[in-house]
Amino acid sequence: MVRLAGPSTPYDPTYHLLTAPRALRKAIEAERPDVLELHSPYLASFFGMRVPREFAKVRTFVWHADFIDTYLRPALEKRVSRAFTDRAVEPLWAWVRSISRSVNGTFVASRSQKAKLLDHGCERVILVPFGVDREVFHTRVSRDDNLRNELLEGRREPLLIAVGRFAVEKRWDVLIDIAERAYAQKPFTLWLFGDGPERPLLEAAAKRLPFLRVGGFEKSRERLAAIYRAADGIVHACPYETFGLGLAEAVACGAPIVVPDEGGAFEQAREGSSFTYRSLDAAAGARAVLELLDEPARELRSYAVDNAADVPGFDTYMRRMLAYYEDFARGPKP
Repeated sequence: MVRLAGPSTPYDPTYHLLTAPRALRKAIEAERPDVLELHSPYLASFFGMRVPREFAKVRTFVWHADFIDTYLRPALEKRVSRAFTDRAVEPLWAWVRSISRSVNGTFVASRSQKAKLLDHGCERVILVPFGVDREVFHTRVSRDDNLRNELLEGRREPLLIAVGRFAVEKRWDVLIDIAERAYAQKPFTLWLFGDGPERPLLEAAAKRLPFLRVGGFEKSRERLAAIYRAADGIVHACPYETFGLGLAEAVACGAPIVVPDEGGAFEQAREGSSFTYRSLDAAAGARAVLELLDEPARELRSYAVDNAADVPGFDTYMRRMLAYYEDFARGPKP
């Protein structure tokens, strides 16, 4: 692992920008990698695309952040028309197209993102869903009742969980609105696990809402898997997921889920153990939560456990990626 220094971003200082093109090129020329993966569509891709082919014969782009429709489009559409927004973001899509033309393949993890990139003229778009660690996230152990009792603080009511980065794109505002509406009809406890710049706002909400608890970023994956198994349901509100890794982990642990009907989150839904609602519609989301809570718990859990086997493992993901890399190494360059 080679780390290059870069300034932190204003919104979230745990994220940094790659602003050292000469240091980047020097590192790549020294390593001469078999594969150069471009993961950031910002300066990293701008610099990486300019590294000569002789130093990185296979070059790929991994699209795992929908930066245009997640951050820019919603902000613009609040102020101007959709037609104007389309024109305003077109230069950014032109940049994404230029990245896709320069690489052997652009990898996406969900069907919706593949369709979007193809619609915008990107080339060689390949769907390879991410996998989860099936040695950690599985249904081979039973629910930890002591952990469940700890999270419920001794109360006898349903336990709901939400997991993700505490940032605006995850739409925690919508999730809390959903929970408030549902709690007015039926009591439950809702735990949020994660970290990020929106933590102060979420902690402030927890002080005024009797059902809401805010946990930290769970560093132990084994404990996180146990939390998924202890929950009666996982609630999610982000329509911009390019895959939804936390949801996939929860499904792999046999947890029922409530998700919006857009994006990678929707693609984690499984028949019999998932409840969907119109994206960003808090009233519809609350109805979906209540539908989950009204289902017989034993029957719902049985469906969820059956669906857990459908989540791909990380080893499956890596085998598919490596097969593409081997094929690219044998084939013509773009």
